[in-house]
Amino acid sequence: MLQDITLGQFFPGNSIIHSLDPRVKIILLLILMIIIFCVDHVFSYVFLTTFTIFLIKISKIPPSTFLKSLKPLIWIIAFTFLIHLVSHDGNIFYQIGPFKITDEGFFEGIIISLRLILLIILSSLLTFTTSPLKLTDAVEKLLSPLSRFGIPAHELAMMMTIALRFIPTLLEETDKIIKAQSARGVDFESGNIFKRAQSMIPILVPLFLSAFRRADDLAVAMEARCYRGGEGRTHMKKLQIQSIDFSAILFVFIIFIALIAIEYFN
Repeated sequence: MLQDITLGQFFPGNSIIHSLDPRVKIILLLILMIIIFCVDHVFSYVFLTTFTIFLIKISKIPPSTFLKSLKPLIWIIAFTFLIHLVSHDGNIFYQIGPFKITDEGFFEGIIISLRLILLIILSSLLTFTTSPLKLTDAVEKLLSPLSRFGIPAHELAMMMTIALRFIPTLLEETDKIIKAQSARGVDFESGNIFKRAQSMIPILVPLFLSAFRRADDLAVAMEARCYRGGEGRTHMKKLQIQSIDFSAILFVFIIFIALIAIEYFN
């Protein structure tokens, strides 16, 4: 299960999406997220799903990798679908006690679940195709106007990227701890929910100790490299908007216009 979590991983490549400026990718991702929440026509979601599949194709990242990013959240998606399935009025398909399964509930459940799936895949596409260093620089540049109000843009970007970067490391550490404790006879599967929660203590304690140790090692390494925050910091490779970035912006704008046409003319 832990090996299936791909959050925070970066897959080097030479695709069109890899070559886009990270600031453009973040902004376009936010725009697409807003679009996903604003549309409600079935053809709009068919269009967005097709567009997402197209992005996966040109990213040159195996589709199975995106399916792995969905697997840890499949229960949340299923629970969301069930909640909407039984909480809407409409033509009743089936009734189980006080719970009524309606056509409207089924449609809403599909739409909301699809929204979550598209959001997860598009967010994963950003981290899969953007290195942590570029992601840090992009977030810092986007937050830099807030520095005028005393908000430390560089420090915030650094913390966000470090947290994202250490997710795979901590997951790997958790997997090692689980295997080590299982070899010592700890049972994580049997018993009721309270018994299983209690069996998690042998995992959480060493995991927290490992996380604090890694944080201390990282702090020492940054001090040894004379890290003093973002003030006066220079960049060896500066982010630059290129023609391919303008093409991507134009492409998403065309998608936006097409979705408006679908929403208002159908």
